Amino acid sequence: MTAAALVVPETRATGPRLAWLRDRGMGASILVAALSAAFGVLLVEITAYIGAVLQADPFIGDSGTLAFVVALLSVLLTVVAMYVAAIVTANTFSTIIAGRTRQIALMRLIGATARAQRAQVGKQGLVVGLLGAAIGLLAGLLLSVIGVQVGAQLIDNAPAGFSLAQPFIALPAIGVALTTWAAAWAGSRRVLSVTPLQALGGSVERTHDEVSGKPGRHIGAWVLLIAGAVLLAGGVLVGLMTPLGVVVAFFGGVLSFTGLALGSVLFMPPVLRLVGRMFGSSATARLAAENALRYPERSSRMAIGVVMGVTLVTMFAVALESAKRLMMSQVTGEVPEEFFAPMDAFAAVMMVLVAVSAVIAAVGLINLLTIGVVQRRRELGLLRSIGLSNRQVRRMVLLEATHITVAATLTGLVLGIVYGWIAAQSLLGSVPTLPEFTPAGLVAPQVPLVPVVIIVVATAVLTLVAAATPTRLATRVAPVEALAAD
Repeated sequence: MTAAALVVPETRATGPRLAWLRDRGMGASILVAALSAAFGVLLVEITAYIGAVLQADPFIGDSGTLAFVVALLSVLLTVVAMYVAAIVTANTFSTIIAGRTRQIALMRLIGATARAQRAQVGKQGLVVGLLGAAIGLLAGLLLSVIGVQVGAQLIDNAPAGFSLAQPFIALPAIGVALTTWAAAWAGSRRVLSVTPLQALGGSVERTHDEVSGKPGRHIGAWVLLIAGAVLLAGGVLVGLMTPLGVVVAFFGGVLSFTGLALGSVLFMPPVLRLVGRMFGSSATARLAAENALRYPERSSRMAIGVVMGVTLVTMFAVALESAKRLMMSQVTGEVPEEFFAPMDAFAAVMMVLVAVSAVIAAVGLINLLTIGVVQRRRELGLLRSIGLSNRQVRRMVLLEATHITVAATLTGLVLGIVYGWIAAQSLLGSVPTLPEFTPAGLVAPQVPLVPVVIIVVATAVLTLVAAATPTRLATRVAPVEALAAD
């Protein structure tokens, strides 16, 4: 018997070696890896094509600065997409392992070592990463072919003889495969803490008391958060002297958000508790609010992906709007609308590219909600056996999803505004301004209304989509069958 049969108990141990890929959650993990790889490959090809277009232009063909900026943006966006995918994958494997605590404990009871079982999960993560990377590589190439054909029709100075065989095209696929493997390894760390005695129980997730009773496990999150905050402050100060302050702020943002992601079980419950008061005092609403708080690890894993997506989109929107307002303040008289047309077009393209990372986070939320409902069959069966109707159970699951997405959206909006202002400040604080060409100094943050409204509407739609499958699953199993399940 192998750990693969453990992690996927629905699969027979005598079945095919890769039969565990049919388990719920694995398909979505492959999709996340494929989206990340396809996005990275597409960015590599787009960057190379734009560079060729710039070189073919008779006026700016000799400018290497524009090509460098485009390439830098491509690298940064690819890293962001891989970062989001890694956290989503780690959370998915954490949820799967949490639901297999009893089976893992049984294997420990008959002599299997925790390290051997964790190594098996790591191998599964590598397979998921390789499959997703291969699919994403093919999809990215196909989209690139279509994009080049469209560009040839729309661009006057289209480069002749452009080749899609770029030297760095394999790097995003390799990076996705490795990050997925590392994320699976990180997400399976709970295997090491499962004891043989847990085979006697049916615990799935650690409760609030169990999580809060071990503050030492969150030291790493606090270290990253504090170090990131120091770098963010340093980026703002350096930005008053040179635009390179944005580089310092970038690393500060990565470290601080990683700390928030690792310590989400500490930071998200207070927000969930606050949002839970908005849902009224009915029995179903109270059950939904308590379910989100009783197992903070599960709720935090679901919420952090949405927080990432909302934060990224809001951050770019605030930074770009702040830069636009600073430029407008330097222009005297009436400004024609076409003056800012290139910047608005650039902002729209950036928002679309950043939205890909938000889509990856949304896939993660849908996946985790579905896995969570499957793992809670006993709980849902008990609720139905004591009198809750199918409609009440469906409403409870929908309210749980709404509870989590509302809390995540509010948190993401706040973080996005803060990160967006820091990005604008660290980049523009030293820019000379009229009339005396003195540095801009403190740049006021500007929050654009349209992107915020789009984020709120998109999150509402995401809630309905994410809860569609779990609400059906919640009432599909008969109460007696659910109570008999492990």
